[in-house]
Amino acid sequence: MLMVSQTDIGRVRLVNEDRAVVQQELNGLSLAIVADGMGGHQAGDIASQMAIERIQAGLQVVRSEMSIEERKRRLIQAIEAANETIFEFATQRENYHGMGTTVVVVLASQELLLIGHIGDSRAYKINSESILQLTEDHSLVNELVKTGQITAEEASEHPRRNVLLRALGTEPGVEVDIYEYTWKPGDVVLLCTDGLSGLIDVDMIWNHVKKEANLELAAQQLIQSALDAGGDDNVTVILLKHSQDIDTAEGKG
Repeated sequence: MLMVSQTDIGRVRLVNEDRAVVQQELNGLSLAIVADGMGGHQAGDIASQMAIERIQAGLQVVRSEMSIEERKRRLIQAIEAANETIFEFATQRENYHGMGTTVVVVLASQELLLIGHIGDSRAYKINSESILQLTEDHSLVNELVKTGQITAEEASEHPRRNVLLRALGTEPGVEVDIYEYTWKPGDVVLLCTDGLSGLIDVDMIWNHVKKEANLELAAQQLIQSALDAGGDDNVTVILLKHSQDIDTAEGKG
């Protein structure tokens, strides 16, 4: 497994409220997390940092020998625990009321991607043939698109495109979306905040990743494209590439 993580504050924001972490070796699995915080008084960056730390800590018990159902259960538990931690922190401090964060988590084995998701940060699977969005935004504009009230094109320019219907830490409990996908050698998984997906279209994302074999350079090009498109938000990307040789060499199952 090859993994890279990059972030940029963007051209407008004064604080980077995005956080990301990659853990290449986690008991035979690989872990990647992206979080995009929200809330004034620097509350957003606190929320995203707490989410990253709490979820990563909660997943250290997960092992490749566990059943898929057990891994899913542990993933949900870790995200729910992070939700409780952030919510309790915010309710006890007036300046932090209402703070929260998106989160997208990938637990990857050689055959399987397990994804936990809340908010509008996204996961994509990319190869030479296609790009597939693996998560569904918990946003107002996505609901309007699904119900036919606006088009996908209108959603990208909608004045309320940043309104989330579900976030981590804003309520005492939260519903976690869990996805399960297969992947194979040559596939790349992209995790990103809406600082990327909200500014450049999927075709441009696909072109950058499929054309550039070097993951570091691909990540740099993605971020630069978001900056060139205005950079009006923090932008964070993680790229994971399935590499059969490396997984086999390290004895990953």
